[in-house]
Amino acid sequence: MAQIPVMKLHTKEGEFVLREGLSICFYLRRSHPEIAQAVMHSLETYVRVVGPQALGWYVDPEGDWQELDAAGWAHNRLKLLERGNPILRLRDSPSGVSHHAFDYYGKSLDSPLFVNNPGAVCAVSFRLPPEYLEKHGPAHVRELALELAAPLPFNSGHASLAFNALMQLPGGTEELRPWCLRYPGMNIQALEDTAWEIGTRVRGAYWLTFLGQPVLGELGGAAGLRSRLSSPDISVREMDGERAVVTLGEWPEAGDTEQGLDLPLHRQLARVLEPWLYQRKVPWNGFSPEDMRRWERRFLD
Repeated sequence: MAQIPVMKLHTKEGEFVLREGLSICFYLRRSHPEIAQAVMHSLETYVRVVGPQALGWYVDPEGDWQELDAAGWAHNRLKLLERGNPILRLRDSPSGVSHHAFDYYGKSLDSPLFVNNPGAVCAVSFRLPPEYLEKHGPAHVRELALELAAPLPFNSGHASLAFNALMQLPGGTEELRPWCLRYPGMNIQALEDTAWEIGTRVRGAYWLTFLGQPVLGELGGAAGLRSRLSSPDISVREMDGERAVVTLGEWPEAGDTEQGLDLPLHRQLARVLEPWLYQRKVPWNGFSPEDMRRWERRFLD
């Protein structure tokens, strides 16, 4: 069973700005109108599996939190299905870092804002609390991630333990720096920024790493990828639509560099994916360029 680091950072008012969790993310180099129905399908799957109580609030067009009642759901469905560049943020709580969350950044890639940006993608993420993993086990979480992925024509994606942080607040990223360098298996959620830059590249090596085109094709498909990975604890599962998912071990692992737990399965996959890895252009607040590079290459150097 995975050992999940416990970290709870909060403001003087008691609002959490950092806590541990799990994240499932996908990046799609497709225009929003092409994938709107698929994203809605995945959202409906998430709500059906984790329960309708998991999402009770949403951000309205003015940036204020509103209750996600029947009218709120109708508003968000309409926004997702009929707008060209929708942003949806749904939460279990209107304050602090939520345990359950859904985020979607949709883009019409032929619009003037994106047409000359090959890095721009639509991006979607789902968040789970660590207690969900402990209660249901890794096989259930893996199957949930696969069910969420099924309708999405993703180029890449990942699922892993994660630092869930309010990165826009003072201290939100500065506090992350020592933790993320210690626990290399935990993802840092930066979906909105990443969705402007990642294109068809790959974010990194994670417990579940989802690969689509063109990267999977350049690796020789699922069979070619499998031939490059030698550990029996790494599995490659083919998916419909020339996609695949790589699983590193039974449980998601945080690692711990202070204990010498450097996650060799992640390092093996990272070496294979190195030519296609995404590198962030601007460091997070509180990170120097050297810190950023060290984190992005934590399984390579």
